[in-house]
Amino acid sequence: MTPSPTALAAFRAAKGFMPEEEGLALYGAAREAAHRLGLPLLEVGSYCGRSTILLADAAREAGTVAVTVDHHRGSEEQQPGWEYHDPELVDRTPGVQRIDTLPTFRRTLHTAGLEAHVVAVVGRSPQVAALWNTPLSLVFIDGGHTDEHATGDYEGWAPHVAPGGLLVIHDVFPDPADGGQAPYRVHRRALASGAFAGVSATRSLRVLRRTGDGV
Repeated sequence: MTPSPTALAAFRAAKGFMPEEEGLALYGAAREAAHRLGLPLLEVGSYCGRSTILLADAAREAGTVAVTVDHHRGSEEQQPGWEYHDPELVDRTPGVQRIDTLPTFRRTLHTAGLEAHVVAVVGRSPQVAALWNTPLSLVFIDGGHTDEHATGDYEGWAPHVAPGGLLVIHDVFPDPADGGQAPYRVHRRALASGAFAGVSATRSLRVLRRTGDGV
């Protein structure tokens, strides 16, 4: 299972950090879950829309939508002076001078022809999750990588994964030398909860299936 040629080309051209191998694994999980359950897909942490393209293409095929949750002000490592800062994404409006990935995100989806298949929620993950009531085919956690943010994303969104649905976590690094440990700890917590069972691992991408309660 692969995305449409248009979606794959847009993914390759988009700003972002997800390697193609992991992106294809995400697409496969999203397509399977959306076709099987028919419920929306949801992404926490969209940045400029690279991974959103794949979720939106899977949603399009299944006749559902991809929901994105992001404040679009950038995560910790994307701020000025940090490793992943991109000065092209700074809003230079006087009095603002902050990261704003929303315009680039919208252009990414427009270029891919997938705007109609995405509902973009601009806000902070815990606040949006507190208002959410719709079961989801898949939740993709790829937001802030501090323990506070990763834990908040898990606690806020994992309960909304429908029975049999999928929880996907990005940047899971068992070895601290490879990256931060917050997503790894969330992954371990999900498995230990008894609510999720491991399905697959592709580099740092982990796919889990909801098998019970007690998130």
